[in-house]
Amino acid sequence: MTALRVMTWNINGALGRNPRFDLARVVDYVRRHAPDVVALQEVDSRRARGAGVANPFEVLRDALGSHGTHAHAISTADGDYGQALISRWPLAASSVHDLSYPEREPRRAISAEIATPAGLLHVVATHLGLSLRERSRQAETLLGLVGSLQRPTVVMGDFNDWLWRGSVRRALRRVLPRCTGQRTFPAFLPLFRLDCIYVSNAVRIVRCRTDPSARSLSDHLPVLADLDMATGAARDIR
Repeated sequence: MTALRVMTWNINGALGRNPRFDLARVVDYVRRHAPDVVALQEVDSRRARGAGVANPFEVLRDALGSHGTHAHAISTADGDYGQALISRWPLAASSVHDLSYPEREPRRAISAEIATPAGLLHVVATHLGLSLRERSRQAETLLGLVGSLQRPTVVMGDFNDWLWRGSVRRALRRVLPRCTGQRTFPAFLPLFRLDCIYVSNAVRIVRCRTDPSARSLSDHLPVLADLDMATGAARDIR
């Protein structure tokens, strides 16, 4: 078995329940779970500037994996807001794609080829919009980024997906049939499965879980999945 651990987490700008900016606690928390690849949403350098802290995009990359890339959905004179994809292994290629929908908040997706010990892994990380029509359009774009599934593929992030009719889950599972199913939002009393990890048939979800202790750090709980890129046995773990 060739195992790797992936994680997705909306860190809510590194604001805890206080609320106060505390990037160090976010870093410590992610390190404790030791993911090989982590996708983080709502990274916000505007809050860091006000707190006199270094650029969070750079701090997170250097602290959690050495290799990575980021996508700025919003850029102002005060700083940037967006997401990051960080890996312990080199990125053979990466690109940022605009998923923005007219008159809605800008959205992005990161697509990367990660050079794992088992070979190249295609990872797409994203943070989708709040309206049903917006997410439907964005899901179709994600399917285009997934492509022909020539390599093992993981798509993860905050999908803001809580309705079944026209849902992102229904669209993505046409080509990525296995996914996690933890309730992650709101963190204090999780009701909705907004944060998710989807995998292609070449990947098996060996174990997946969330961690309620993260509720003091963000309004979302993270999702962690241990994956097997070798066997790809067909099953979901819930």
